[in-house]
Amino acid sequence: MSAAPHRFRSPLLGERLALDLPQGTLEAFRRGSGPPLVFAHGWLSNANLWRGVVDRLADRFTCFALDLPLGAHRVALHAEADLTPAGCGALILAALDALGLGEDVTLVGNDSGGAYSQIAVAAQPRRVARLVLTSCETPYDPFPPPPFDGLPALARDPAQLRTLFSALEDRAIRSAPAAFGLLAKRGLPDDVSDSYALPCLHDDGVLRDTAKAIASATSRPVHAAGRALIDAPGPPMLLAWSREDPVFPFAHAERYAAALPDAQLVALDDAYSFTPEDQPAALADALAAFAQRTSARRP
Repeated sequence: MSAAPHRFRSPLLGERLALDLPQGTLEAFRRGSGPPLVFAHGWLSNANLWRGVVDRLADRFTCFALDLPLGAHRVALHAEADLTPAGCGALILAALDALGLGEDVTLVGNDSGGAYSQIAVAAQPRRVARLVLTSCETPYDPFPPPPFDGLPALARDPAQLRTLFSALEDRAIRSAPAAFGLLAKRGLPDDVSDSYALPCLHDDGVLRDTAKAIASATSRPVHAAGRALIDAPGPPMLLAWSREDPVFPFAHAERYAAALPDAQLVALDDAYSFTPEDQPAALADALAAFAQRTSARRP
């Protein structure tokens, strides 16, 4: 792979995999040994989001970090790929199959990757053994939430979206609230920040995928998935939430955890929405404890 800044992936993620899916090629990264964990990021991030968590768990788990087609990926999907919310949920399910994973897998989603993970699990409740959500949309949040709620309208015109994202070439602008300022409390390393912000400006296919995913975002499928997870038997869930999150309120996580039939809420301090960036150690500890405890209950 090229060493260009927009293509950077941390060596902490492990070996690169190229998954041949009906929607196109999806990159993923594998490291470690033990029970499988699959990580799903959200818009304008990629597998790098999970590097610190993977580094702390690879001695006990096989960690698979997906590079979803949400704005910071390196390989564009087929032009006809479905990147609606339902399509992104189906893409996660297809990745689990392509990785050869059985049902005893833990799926972990952050930000809009958490929204898509809920859609995936609601569609196939027995496909995963556990679902972990960390600072993401719940049935009580709009998708996307403010201040990003204007993006779907802009994304209907990929050229307009490229113009908007071109401002992110300036690393100083990336720290603004309308960019990553409300997501990462202590900012992002330059190499990671470049890998999040720049891919749409370097590849027309990546921009096309990104515009499709963002333009189709709407609250209804996320809320329907949340209601399905509340109403029907599904996997045990962990909500590991940033207490200070300015985008996804902690009170919504409390309400969701109370409504779910089998859920635990863990509060993470000193973090914003990108909990894997701000508190990788605390998140890894919560995730490991949850996976190990619930594994004893799996038949």
